[in-house]
Amino acid sequence: MEKKLSSVAKTLTSSPIQQLSFLAERCSNAINLAEGFPDFPAPSHVKNAAVSAIHSDFNQYRHVQGLCDCVATQMREAQGLEFDPSTDIAICCGQTEAFAASIFAIIDQGDEVILFDPSFETYETCIRLAGGVPVYVSLDPPHWKLDADKLNKAFTGRTKALVLNSPHNPTGKVFSKNELEIIAGACTTWDILAVTDEVYEHVTFEKEKHISLASIPGMQKRTIITSSLSKTFSVTGWRIGWAIASAGIASAIRNIHVKITDSAPAPFQEAALTALRSPPEFFKTLRKDYESKRDFVVELLAKVGFPVHFKPMGSFFVFAELPSSCTLTDVELVEEMIRKAGVVAVPGCGFFHGSSLSSSELCYRNRYIRFAFCKSEDTLRVAAERISGLVDEDGKLKLF
Repeated sequence: MEKKLSSVAKTLTSSPIQQLSFLAERCSNAINLAEGFPDFPAPSHVKNAAVSAIHSDFNQYRHVQGLCDCVATQMREAQGLEFDPSTDIAICCGQTEAFAASIFAIIDQGDEVILFDPSFETYETCIRLAGGVPVYVSLDPPHWKLDADKLNKAFTGRTKALVLNSPHNPTGKVFSKNELEIIAGACTTWDILAVTDEVYEHVTFEKEKHISLASIPGMQKRTIITSSLSKTFSVTGWRIGWAIASAGIASAIRNIHVKITDSAPAPFQEAALTALRSPPEFFKTLRKDYESKRDFVVELLAKVGFPVHFKPMGSFFVFAELPSSCTLTDVELVEEMIRKAGVVAVPGCGFFHGSSLSSSELCYRNRYIRFAFCKSEDTLRVAAERISGLVDEDGKLKLF
């Protein structure tokens, strides 16, 4: 019966995250620093709002227009962008569906879509399902800088769109205003659309501030912004997200969403009203807490021999380079950490795409590991104890 599968379905396999999570499940008491979801409670005021919505019987198909109003208000206050909540916003089942619906709304067979490498794997899958062709532009390690020449050379007459994720998964990079202006200039010159993933918009550190590509002059009407509640409010299982675009594109996204899933979970849409109206102190505390967790993990990795050349400025991941003395690949090292320490991370090779890398760049595609620090202090402390237990008298990991 496999012959009946579509050509794209035949190529889809379990991600490294899924495969290693299965291995971790076979190890008792494994600590999961692989998957990007918190292991601590969601904010009480947000949970109480969901419970109240359920008890109020908001349990059927539902579109909560007030949620669109809140999203529009947030974009005006945070980015200075004006959107009509009645026409420009589509509520979806998480950012993942918002992104997929956005791609399905704009990509035809053979259209090329530019992505930055390393890249979260969901983007490529959606593009291929739509019949599009992913074209990767590699960011330069160790600081993951954008090379304008590389970007400009990636455009062709078939380029239809560009995907931008900032703050960035897996590296923690926050694209600078200068880099955004370079991207905006290319999009304008080639008259293409941009689809952004801004789920970590409220998770930035020190004095770094998230800037939406749509806020760069000339980009609002050619940008589709996607985001969600998941990361900011620690509710990755609620599946409430949105796409923001000009009215015609937003309408197409909304129509696709309705045909696929009908509506996002009704009680969680209601609870989202409370979440998005959280006071400024909530977001300030969120950044402060995650910055503390980031510093803890960065310091730990440096102590056990991982060279930390780039300190993440956003998201909740550290993309750590393997020690130069390590003879193992990223996959082999992660497997050893699971077996000998019961700590799970993600091998970086799952975020790199060979077609985007030159021969000189291929040398680092299996030399990075992603650690998620969106975990409780107790979880991070135990993980630190276990990883530290793998260090020999000379301060080097005993795994290689």
